[in-house]
Amino acid sequence: MSTAHGAAHRRDPAWLGRVSAALAVAVVLWPLLVAAEFKPWQLLEPDALRVAGRFLASFVPPAVGADFLWMLARETWRTVAMATAGITLGLMLAVPLTLLATRSLSVSALTGRMAALPWAVRQAVRVLLIVLRSMPELVWALVFVRVVGLGPAAGVLAIALTYGGMLGKVYAEILESGDTQVTQTLLRNGAGRLQAFAYGLLPQNAAELASYTVYRWECAIRSSVVLGFVGAGGLGQQMDSAMKMFAGGEVMTMLLVFVALVALADQFSAALRKALG
Repeated sequence: MSTAHGAAHRRDPAWLGRVSAALAVAVVLWPLLVAAEFKPWQLLEPDALRVAGRFLASFVPPAVGADFLWMLARETWRTVAMATAGITLGLMLAVPLTLLATRSLSVSALTGRMAALPWAVRQAVRVLLIVLRSMPELVWALVFVRVVGLGPAAGVLAIALTYGGMLGKVYAEILESGDTQVTQTLLRNGAGRLQAFAYGLLPQNAAELASYTVYRWECAIRSSVVLGFVGAGGLGQQMDSAMKMFAGGEVMTMLLVFVALVALADQFSAALRKALG
C-alpha cells in the first residue's frame, strides 16, 4: 500500500498536459521543418564532413602580416563608423516618429479616446515604421549601392532606414508600457509633448531605452559586415574578397576581430546599464 502511495506521490500531476503540449508543438513544427527542407543528418554525411573539415582547416593559422593587419585595422574602423553613423541617423528618424506614435503623449487621448486627426497621424506613423523595418537592410543596401555607388555610404543609409523603423517601434512600446501618470499630469497642466517626454517618460525608461539602443548598435556592427558582401565596404567586403581568394587565414583573423568588436559592444552595454541603473 505504501509503495503504491509513494509511486502516486512521485508522479507528476501535470505530465498529461506537458505531453499534450509537446505533441501539439511537434505537429505544428513538423510541416514547417518539411517546408524549410531542414535535414540535419546531411551534415553528417562523409562528403559533407570532408568538405567542412577542409574548409575549416584552411582557417589555421590566422593571417598576421603587417600589411594585412594595417588594412584590417582601417576596415574595422570603417565598419564601426558605418554602424555608428547608421544608428545615429536611425535615432534621428526614430525619435520624432516615436513621439508621434506613442499614445500616452497624445493630449487628445487624455479624455479617453483620441481625436480623429491625431489617431490617423498615429496610425500613419505606425505603418511607416512597419514599412521601414520590414525591408531588410540588405535590400536597402542593394538599392543605395545603385544610387550612391559602392562604399560605406550605402551601408549607412541602409542601416539608418531599417534600424530607424526598429528603434521607433520598440521605443514606442517601451514608453507605452511604463507608468504614464506623471506624463498625463504634465500634459493636463499645459506641458508640450516634448516636455512630457523629457520629464515624464524618459527618466523612468532611460535605462531600458539606452540598453536597447546599444544592443541595436551591436546588431548594426554585425549588419555592417553583411552589407560589405554587397559592396558597402568595411570588414564584410574584405571578408568576401578573402573567401573568394580561398584565403582562410585572413578570414579567420577577420572573424576574431569581429568577435572582439561584439564583445566590446556587450561590455559597453553592461557598463551603460550599470551607470543608468
